[in-house]
Amino acid sequence: MAEDAGDNSLYWVEPEERGVLPLNGFHVPRSLAKKVRRQDFEIRIDTAFEQVMRLCSAQTDDRPSTWINERIISLYKQLHKMGCGHSVECWREGELVGGLYGIRIGAAFFGESMFSRARDASKVALVHLVARLKAGGFALLDAQFTNDHLAQFGLVTVSRNEYHLMLEPALAVDAQFDLFDQDDNPELVLKLVRADNFKVDILP
Repeated sequence: MAEDAGDNSLYWVEPEERGVLPLNGFHVPRSLAKKVRRQDFEIRIDTAFEQVMRLCSAQTDDRPSTWINERIISLYKQLHKMGCGHSVECWREGELVGGLYGIRIGAAFFGESMFSRARDASKVALVHLVARLKAGGFALLDAQFTNDHLAQFGLVTVSRNEYHLMLEPALAVDAQFDLFDQDDNPELVLKLVRADNFKVDILP
């Protein structure tokens, strides 16, 4: 991370407590499920990775500063080219209005940041991310920090030691981020997200 966008230095962060979104037990509020079903947004994957990062780093009234600087953007663009960095994007009428990005290592996905320029767009992107991770055999969705926004989805807080015990086996196996290709099927997306004992045979 960086102190702010104007600071070119980087530093590592390993919090004593970590926020983790459970892939089994992820909660979708009823109003959000309705929004997913309405398909208010076109979901695209990895078509505008840098743009998602820049919109995540943009200053807003609610967020006057950001930790995403140009050096981080450059490094993450390299990770994207290597196939480790991914974005889930919400488009409407040809405009990118919400999304998130993160890093994939083994069967762990590390969510970095999200943004919305349309109501609930980042939440819809998160639901699609969870469906994709479950379909691809992921074991861990690391949200890094805890906040009220993520608490509604069933976020759990674990200690550093607990997190390491979750992380080690997730890094030891491989998962497929691109296995799922049915983001235009909202019922299947919700079925995947809500399946506590997910098996690949849920997929048609």
